[in-house]
Amino acid sequence: MAVKPVPDRYHTVTPYLTVQGVPKLIDFVKRVFDATELERMSRPDGTIGHAEVRIGDSVVMMGEARGESTPMPGTLYVYVSDTDAVYKRALEAGAASLMEPADQFYGDRNAAVKDAVGNRWWIATHKEDVSPQEIVRRAAAQMK
Repeated sequence: MAVKPVPDRYHTVTPYLTVQGVPKLIDFVKRVFDATELERMSRPDGTIGHAEVRIGDSVVMMGEARGESTPMPGTLYVYVSDTDAVYKRALEAGAASLMEPADQFYGDRNAAVKDAVGNRWWIATHKEDVSPQEIVRRAAAQMK
């Protein structure tokens, strides 16, 4: 039997966050996005060399920064069923608000927060299917 080029629980693109404070990040995504911790591998010094969490149908990988693996905050766009509720949970979990929930011209309601280790999280709920032509029209109207 042939081995699949993309393992079963992954998508073609899987984010990998290198941060200072992997335990804080794991706690944050569990509290805010109801993430499930899939894997945690500790180094001999007790830091987390690699961890994986599932948010919805996606896996996010992370590891503790050290040596040449310097902290590199990322930006993730996460679809949820209720932007406002998840945004509120993010603030309660210690995130800083970057943008309060608002309806967007492209059909999403979204908000943005920054977690304690520097990542930016766009929290979105898709509210309306909008054609590419209508998105262009709405964007032009908004920029006037």
